[in-house]
Order: sequence, then structure tokens, then C-alpha cells
Amino acid sequence: MVSRNFFLLRELASRRAVGRCRPRAVRVLTVRAVLVPHPASETRSTVDRLKKIRLVTAIKTPYLENGKIDLPAYDTLVSRQITNGVEGLIVGGTTGEGHLMSWDEHVMLIAHTVNAFGDKLAVIGNTGSNSTREALHATEQGFAVGMHASLQINPYYGKTSKAGLLNHFNAVLNEGPAIVYNVPGRTGQDIPDDVVFEISQHSSFLGMKECTGNARIKNYVAHGVNCWSGNDDESHDARHASGAVGVISVTSNIVPGLMHQLMHGHHPEPALNSSLKELFSWLFCEPNPIALNTALAMCGLVKPVFRLPYVPLNRQQREKGAALLTAVQEHIPGCRGVRVMEDHEFVLIGRH
Repeated sequence: MVSRNFFLLRELASRRAVGRCRPRAVRVLTVRAVLVPHPASETRSTVDRLKKIRLVTAIKTPYLENGKIDLPAYDTLVSRQITNGVEGLIVGGTTGEGHLMSWDEHVMLIAHTVNAFGDKLAVIGNTGSNSTREALHATEQGFAVGMHASLQINPYYGKTSKAGLLNHFNAVLNEGPAIVYNVPGRTGQDIPDDVVFEISQHSSFLGMKECTGNARIKNYVAHGVNCWSGNDDESHDARHASGAVGVISVTSNIVPGLMHQLMHGHHPEPALNSSLKELFSWLFCEPNPIALNTALAMCGLVKPVFRLPYVPLNRQQREKGAALLTAVQEHIPGCRGVRVMEDHEFVLIGRH
């Protein structure tokens, strides 16, 4: 997919990042100054392959009791994703709590994922930011350590104008292949259609992760814009009725094989989709990733450690979730049993 020189530089940068260097240390590699430019045909081939991925998991980041990242548990989660048909990962996304990481941790985790699994699936680093300067800095580091693509969100909280959105996205797309993420419920600002149509012409644009519904996805696809559903509960119909290429999923952390079946089947799977509706709903009964974090702990797949401000679901919701998880337990890789758990078993970390 990329030149031999790129792999040599990626290995060097990854070793530095895994050694928990400061991101500034990665940046001084000045990759563009020493890389042999990729032929246009090679870059286009890479973009075309990434555009066809049907199932991407927004992977959970597990923690140790001291609040640091639990890499052995992370590796086990990712290995099970690969075994069950997941083709790509969003590393350090909302579900992976990138907003609770330092950039040192963020780049380290991207580098680690590339080194351990980059030959088996697409590694998509969540390096977006509401600051263009910060997004460029993080995205440059992500590509320096070998990620295949980035996830880019529109500037949140402060927001900006349409012209500001266009300039922001064009700047980060110039760094390399990217998925643009539209989730107004979190950012407070929708990305207008005309902005999407314009940035979709950029050679590094992979598509939209769209969370505003299937009617929007259908309209984008009709205009030649590649899309992934950002909503698990709508993803089956997005894929089979609205033209989405697939889904960027939270639920696939739990049941990757079933989500693979929903996305890869040659025909719709309405019965399977219907059987998962309650699980979809429960996983979003509180802001993501609260329920997912609780579920993985209840299944014994991660330590029950929460970085604040996230806290586990209350007991009533855990009891409801236990019933839903037990019903699909045979499809939860590595799960040997589901426990409701007691409040005192959960560890809440404010400093880490």
C-alpha cells in the first residue's frame, strides 16, 4: 500500500511513540522531507481500498487499576475483533475515550495498534480536534507512526462558519486519507450538505461517518458521497436500503461476528437486526461509552476501571443489560459468563 521507505520510518516513529515520548519528538522526524513521494496511482489505490471497508469498530480502550492503558487487554480485544471479521478500527475515538487521553497516550496507542495489527486491518486514528493547529499536529504524528487514515470531526463548542469548515477540512485532508465525522449531538454544529459535497472532491476524502440518519446518507450516496452509518440501530437499513458502505460500530466491541453478518450479507437480515434492537438501545441508554464500558466489565473482558467523568451504569440498568448480554453470550468472544456486579467492584479514576 505504501513505499518501503514509509515502513522504515514508521517503525522508527512507532518505537519512539511506544517509548512514551512526547509527541514533539515524533514530529521532528519531518517525514515529508525524507519520504519518497507515493505515485498518484498508489495513493488512489489505498484510498479506494479503504473506501470499501464494511465493518469498522470504534474500539474500547481498557485500563489498569492505576488508570493507565491496559495494553494486554487491548490486544486481546483487537485480536478477537480480527478473528470475527472486523476490517478496521477507530483508535482513540469517542468510544475509545481519546478525549480523556493525553496526546502522548493517543499517539502511542495508534503506533502500538499499527505495529501489532496494522497488517491485518485498517488503523484509523482519531486525530481530529476543534483546533485546526492541533488536528494538523496530531494527524501528522498519526501518519508518521503508520496509521492508514484519520477520523476528523468538525470544530466543536466554538464552532465556525461554512468557510471555516471548508478551510479546516481541506487542511486536514491535505495530511492524508480521512473519514469526516458528522455528529451534531456532540459537536453542536451540523456539517451542511454543500460543505460535504465540496470536500468530497478532495483526493484524500474517504467518506462521511454520518449520525443524522439514513435519509441523509441516501442523499449523499445519490450524489456520489461514500458513507458509513454512525448509528448501530440504523446501520442495517443504512447498508441495505440507503447505500452506506457499512458501519463504524460500538456494538461490534461486544458482538463483532453478528455485526459482520449484518454488514456483509448479500441480502438483508431483518430478523437478526430486529433481535439486536434492544441491545443497541441499551448500549446507548447513557452517553456512549458508559454502557459499553459497563458491559465489557460485566462480561469479564476488561477490568472494571472507569476514567472520570464516566461512571458505570446503575444497578437497575446493569440487571437489564445482563439479561441482554446473556441472550447473546455465545456471540461475545471471550465471554465465559455475565455478572451484574456490585457497585464497590468498580474503580473510578480521576488522576492517571
